[in-house]
Amino acid sequence: MRDAAGSGAEFTVTTSTYNEVIIVRARGELDLASAPLLREHLNGVWELPGASLLILDLTDVAFCDSTGLGELVRTLKRSQARGTRLVLTGVHGPVARVLALSGLRSAFEVHPTAEEAVHTTGGLHERPGRERFTSAS
Repeated sequence: MRDAAGSGAEFTVTTSTYNEVIIVRARGELDLASAPLLREHLNGVWELPGASLLILDLTDVAFCDSTGLGELVRTLKRSQARGTRLVLTGVHGPVARVLALSGLRSAFEVHPTAEEAVHTTGGLHERPGRERFTSAS
């Protein structure tokens, strides 16, 4: 998706399933233009059966505005309502800054990497299942 300034940054979202762990990896700029794509992708993720942990990997997210932050909060609330643990990984740079400035950093469980979060939770073995790729440009 193109941001308001027309930078042409592409935003992509992929999903991998490991046992009862779902890893959603976002890449690009999480902003007004791309937040609806993340929401749409996560709506599909909520349909996957048996997930006890949702990892949202933000390693490759280069920017996050207030709309993107709102989508992270929406995801947190939805995961809490469903009884699914949400972990953010790869939080750095602008994403870390917007979480800190908003005072929301402590609302999220954060691990350095998705791999560490998977390892910590014991979801190490990939099961046959869905892998989805969503892209907008």
